[in-house]
Amino acid sequence: MKKRDFTLFLLASALLGITQSIDTSFFNNFLNDSFRLTVSERTILEIPREFPGFAVVFVSTLLLFLGDVRIAVVANALAAFGMMGMGFLAADFNGMVLWLLIFSMGQHLYMPISNSIAMNLSDQANMGKRLGQINGANTFVFLLANLTFALIFKNIKVNYQMIFLIGAITFLLAGCLLILMVPNKPKKAKGYKLILKKEYTLFYVLNILYGARKQIFLTFAPWVLIKIFNQGVSTFATLGFIIAAASIFFKPFVGYLIDKLGERFVLAGEAIILIFVCLGYAFSKEFFEGIGRGELAIIFIFACYIMDQMLMASTMARATYLRRIAIAPEDVSPSLSMGTTLDHALAMFIPWLGGLLWAAWGYEYVFIAGAFIAALNLIAASRIKIPQSVTVIQSDS
Repeated sequence: MKKRDFTLFLLASALLGITQSIDTSFFNNFLNDSFRLTVSERTILEIPREFPGFAVVFVSTLLLFLGDVRIAVVANALAAFGMMGMGFLAADFNGMVLWLLIFSMGQHLYMPISNSIAMNLSDQANMGKRLGQINGANTFVFLLANLTFALIFKNIKVNYQMIFLIGAITFLLAGCLLILMVPNKPKKAKGYKLILKKEYTLFYVLNILYGARKQIFLTFAPWVLIKIFNQGVSTFATLGFIIAAASIFFKPFVGYLIDKLGERFVLAGEAIILIFVCLGYAFSKEFFEGIGRGELAIIFIFACYIMDQMLMASTMARATYLRRIAIAPEDVSPSLSMGTTLDHALAMFIPWLGGLLWAAWGYEYVFIAGAFIAALNLIAASRIKIPQSVTVIQSDS
């Protein structure tokens, strides 16, 4: 039964690669083309976009009676409803924000639950491998979607309604696959309590730092390409294709590194590389123009963008770290949701602060701040310790 459920979950995760392609390749250009947002307006929009991530621990706690699998079904239904609303029912900017909230709640509700489901379908010794396989399948479909979109819209004007319709249908198909899985046992009364334990303090810190780092790149990396280097939809689709092609192999490799070398190695490595990526964003344009090779700046920025997106695979290491140190099986799913909430508690305001930095001194200083956050992440990752004798937490699904 576990093998069948793993196959269904693998297929659902693969399908969601299409929706992720739509989100990364079209959303920022949709905002720019439909509402002509300034940098300040775009950064403020991140507050309602990321608020569901902050609220997810409260929503998931209320839904724990359903069990992880059924919560994942609800999450995909919300995302489908929100994406459909943005495409067809958002008459103005305020209406778009409302539908964005619904879409974002579905996305953020699914994030921690998906990791919990994946780890429940694996053994303690191969959690990294299983997560790598699931992420690899997701990335393969993400690659095909980006390639398709890049070819279609290279010379054709984008129809955002059609794109969002495809995304909504895909969310619903993924939800149908999840419904076919055997649901895990819903949590009892204990499950209705929010979990915030001192034993998981380092996990919470790692999530907060990840949220700050992630938000800088989600908000400002695409905006640099759009506003500073005048790149359009086809560029993001092409970059997405390159990222996905590399990640098909990179994500399973990260899973292998987690199992063989541990979470500290993976997360410390991510932090070190990210410091250089941030500095590349901050100084490459000035550097290459200074040596008379300004045309190389955009290529270097593309490389930084690709590397940053690939480093997102390290999220698996934070999830497996929690699973390895969890005191009790029922702590895992609520604690993952708590990690997401803490991640977004700070992340909601990072775009606003980054927007102030951009307006006052330029985009370079946003990424200098990102390098500082990456350095803090390196310090936190170096403190990771896995007990020599880890209790194997059995799946309750």
